[in-house]
Amino acid sequence: MNQPQPQPSPKQYADYTALVSGDVLELLQRQATEFTSFVNSLAHKADYSYAPGKWTIKEMIGHIIDTERILCYRLVAIARAEAGPLPSFDEDSYVSNAHFSDRSLLSFTEEFNLLRQANLYLFRSLSEDELQRVGSVAGNPKSVKNILYTIAGHVIHHTQILKDRYL
Repeated sequence: MNQPQPQPSPKQYADYTALVSGDVLELLQRQATEFTSFVNSLAHKADYSYAPGKWTIKEMIGHIIDTERILCYRLVAIARAEAGPLPSFDEDSYVSNAHFSDRSLLSFTEEFNLLRQANLYLFRSLSEDELQRVGSVAGNPKSVKNILYTIAGHVIHHTQILKDRYL
């Protein structure tokens, strides 16, 4: 599957898709285990934040899971030809209104792995026509393929932040 065409959107989304190379479905499959193994290796720092006001590792993983769910909702809505616009979301508000600190890091990695495995059934079922469908997300056009690449790139982005700022 080739990279999606650039679409007007906040810069971060273009940055996420640019991080993806190779077969996106293979990458998404590998992330299900590689990302969870990496995160599990951080268990001793699960409640660590690299600076005041920054998310802890648990909050970061909770954010990644929330974002995957939201992006998958957008993906399936557009793939199924949703005519209405889809809303944005405030990631900081989502994290501050969750109780991620009450959970174990292992519960997050198990959840991520199961969520990704379930989502892979959807991703692999998409036809070329569905991948090309475009809908409106937060006032910007988004294709299903673009969202698929964003999901993979979002995990790459946050993995790099964890390595650069938390280790």
